[in-house]
Amino acid sequence: MSSTGALILLAVAIAVIVGLGFYAWSLRQEVNRREAYRRDEDARAQQNSLENLDYVAGALVQEQVDITEGAWRCKVLLEIIDPSLTERAEFQAFAEHYSRTRHLKTHSARKQLTARERMQEDKERLMVENEMRAAVLKAAKAVLKWRSKGSSALH
Repeated sequence: MSSTGALILLAVAIAVIVGLGFYAWSLRQEVNRREAYRRDEDARAQQNSLENLDYVAGALVQEQVDITEGAWRCKVLLEIIDPSLTERAEFQAFAEHYSRTRHLKTHSARKQLTARERMQEDKERLMVENEMRAAVLKAAKAVLKWRSKGSSALH
Protein backbone atom coordinates (compact mmCIF):
# COMPACT_ATOMS: atom_id res chain seq x y z
CA MET A 1 0.00 0.00 0.00
CA SER A 2 1.33 3.38 -0.93
CA SER A 3 1.74 6.22 1.50
CA THR A 4 -0.96 8.17 -0.36
CA GLY A 5 -3.45 5.31 0.10
CA ALA A 6 -2.52 5.05 3.77
CA LEU A 7 -3.05 8.80 4.24
CA ILE A 8 -6.44 8.59 2.52
CA LEU A 9 -7.45 5.70 4.79
CA LEU A 10 -6.21 7.63 7.85
CA ALA A 11 -8.22 10.69 6.79
CA VAL A 12 -11.33 8.54 6.25
CA ALA A 13 -10.83 6.86 9.64
CA ILE A 14 -10.42 10.23 11.38
CA ALA A 15 -13.55 11.55 9.61
CA VAL A 16 -15.53 8.46 10.71
CA ILE A 17 -14.28 8.81 14.29
CA VAL A 18 -15.12 12.53 14.36
CA GLY A 19 -18.55 11.81 12.86
CA LEU A 20 -19.25 9.06 15.40
CA GLY A 21 -18.01 11.31 18.21
CA PHE A 22 -20.37 14.09 17.09
CA TYR A 23 -23.23 11.60 16.84
CA ALA A 24 -22.49 10.27 20.36
CA TRP A 25 -22.36 13.85 21.67
CA SER A 26 -25.71 14.70 20.07
CA LEU A 27 -27.28 11.54 21.52
CA ARG A 28 -25.98 12.52 24.99
CA GLN A 29 -27.51 16.00 24.56
CA GLU A 30 -30.85 14.41 23.67
CA VAL A 31 -30.71 12.14 26.72
CA ASN A 32 -29.96 15.15 28.94
CA ARG A 33 -32.83 17.10 27.39
CA ARG A 34 -35.27 14.24 27.96
CA GLU A 35 -34.11 13.75 31.55
CA ALA A 36 -34.60 17.46 32.25
CA TYR A 37 -38.08 17.28 30.70
CA ARG A 38 -38.95 14.24 32.83
CA ARG A 39 -37.72 16.00 35.98
CA ASP A 40 -39.85 19.05 35.11
CA GLU A 41 -42.88 16.83 34.48
CA ASP A 42 -42.34 15.02 37.80
CA ALA A 43 -42.07 18.36 39.62
CA ARG A 44 -45.29 19.60 37.97
CA ALA A 45 -47.10 16.37 38.81
CA GLN A 46 -45.89 16.64 42.41
CA GLN A 47 -47.09 20.24 42.64
CA ASN A 48 -50.48 19.37 41.10
CA SER A 49 -50.90 16.48 43.53
CA LEU A 50 -50.08 18.75 46.47
CA GLU A 51 -52.59 21.35 45.29
CA ASN A 52 -55.27 18.69 44.77
CA LEU A 53 -54.54 17.30 48.23
CA ASP A 54 -55.12 20.80 49.66
CA TYR A 55 -58.48 21.03 47.90
CA VAL A 56 -59.67 17.57 48.91
CA ALA A 57 -58.53 17.86 52.53
CA GLY A 58 -60.15 21.30 52.76
CA ALA A 59 -63.38 19.95 51.29
CA LEU A 60 -63.30 17.07 53.79
CA VAL A 61 -62.81 19.40 56.76
CA GLN A 62 -65.69 21.58 55.54
CA GLU A 63 -67.70 18.39 54.91
CA GLN A 64 -68.31 19.34 51.29
CA VAL A 65 -67.40 15.83 50.12
CA ASP A 66 -68.39 12.35 51.28
CA ILE A 67 -66.04 10.84 53.82
CA THR A 68 -65.42 7.82 51.60
CA GLU A 69 -64.65 9.80 48.46
CA GLY A 70 -62.43 12.25 50.32
CA ALA A 71 -60.54 9.52 52.17
CA TRP A 72 -59.94 7.57 48.97
CA ARG A 73 -58.70 10.66 47.12
CA CYS A 74 -56.44 11.76 49.97
CA LYS A 75 -54.95 8.28 50.21
CA VAL A 76 -54.20 8.15 46.48
CA LEU A 77 -52.75 11.68 46.41
CA LEU A 78 -50.54 10.98 49.41
CA GLU A 79 -49.27 7.82 47.69
CA ILE A 80 -48.50 9.78 44.52
CA ILE A 81 -46.62 12.45 46.47
CA ASP A 82 -44.66 9.96 48.57
CA PRO A 83 -45.80 6.38 49.27
CA SER A 84 -44.42 6.55 52.81
CA LEU A 85 -46.85 9.35 53.71
CA THR A 86 -49.77 6.94 54.07
CA GLU A 87 -47.77 5.14 56.74
CA ARG A 88 -47.62 8.22 58.97
CA ALA A 89 -49.79 7.78 62.02
CA GLU A 90 -51.67 11.04 61.43
CA PHE A 91 -52.68 9.97 57.90
CA GLN A 92 -53.44 6.27 58.47
CA ALA A 93 -57.18 6.88 58.78
CA PHE A 94 -57.32 7.35 55.00
CA ALA A 95 -55.74 3.96 54.34
CA GLU A 96 -57.89 2.26 56.98
CA HIS A 97 -61.09 3.72 55.56
CA TYR A 98 -59.98 2.69 52.07
CA SER A 99 -59.24 -0.88 53.17
CA ARG A 100 -62.69 -1.15 54.76
CA THR A 101 -64.54 0.20 51.71
CA ARG A 102 -62.45 -0.76 48.67
CA HIS A 103 -64.68 -3.72 47.85
CA LEU A 104 -67.68 -1.41 47.32
CA LYS A 105 -68.62 -0.82 43.70
CA THR A 106 -68.24 2.56 42.04
CA HIS A 107 -69.20 4.19 38.76
CA SER A 108 -70.47 1.80 36.07
CA ALA A 109 -70.02 -1.29 38.29
CA ARG A 110 -72.37 0.32 40.83
CA LYS A 111 -74.96 0.99 38.11
CA GLN A 112 -75.02 -2.73 37.33
CA LEU A 113 -76.08 -3.61 40.88
CA THR A 114 -79.71 -4.25 41.69
CA ALA A 115 -81.50 -1.72 43.85
CA ARG A 116 -81.25 -4.07 46.83
CA GLU A 117 -77.50 -4.57 46.32
CA ARG A 118 -76.96 -0.80 46.01
CA MET A 119 -78.94 -0.24 49.19
CA GLN A 120 -76.86 -2.87 51.01
CA GLU A 121 -73.61 -1.27 49.83
CA ASP A 122 -74.87 2.20 50.81
CA LYS A 123 -75.76 0.89 54.25
CA GLU A 124 -72.31 -0.62 54.66
CA ARG A 125 -70.59 2.54 53.38
CA LEU A 126 -72.59 4.77 55.73
CA MET A 127 -71.78 2.51 58.67
CA VAL A 128 -68.06 2.74 57.94
CA GLU A 129 -68.32 6.50 57.35
CA ASN A 130 -70.01 6.97 60.72
CA GLU A 131 -67.33 4.92 62.47
CA MET A 132 -64.44 6.58 60.66
CA ARG A 133 -65.77 10.16 60.35
CA ALA A 134 -63.83 11.62 63.29
CA ALA A 135 -60.58 9.87 62.38
CA VAL A 136 -60.79 10.88 58.69
CA LEU A 137 -61.61 14.49 59.54
CA LYS A 138 -58.72 14.55 62.02
CA ALA A 139 -56.43 13.16 59.31
CA ALA A 140 -57.67 15.82 56.85
CA LYS A 141 -56.87 18.54 59.40
CA ALA A 142 -53.44 16.96 59.88
CA VAL A 143 -52.89 17.14 56.11
CA LEU A 144 -53.77 20.84 56.10
CA LYS A 145 -51.46 21.45 59.06
CA TRP A 146 -48.68 19.46 57.37
CA ARG A 147 -49.19 21.36 54.12
CA SER A 148 -49.08 24.73 55.89
CA LYS A 149 -45.43 23.97 56.70
CA GLY A 150 -44.64 24.16 53.01
CA SER A 151 -42.35 22.07 50.85
CA SER A 152 -39.94 21.47 53.74
CA ALA A 153 -42.58 19.23 55.33
CA LEU A 154 -42.08 16.55 52.68
CA HIS A 155 -38.92 15.20 54.25
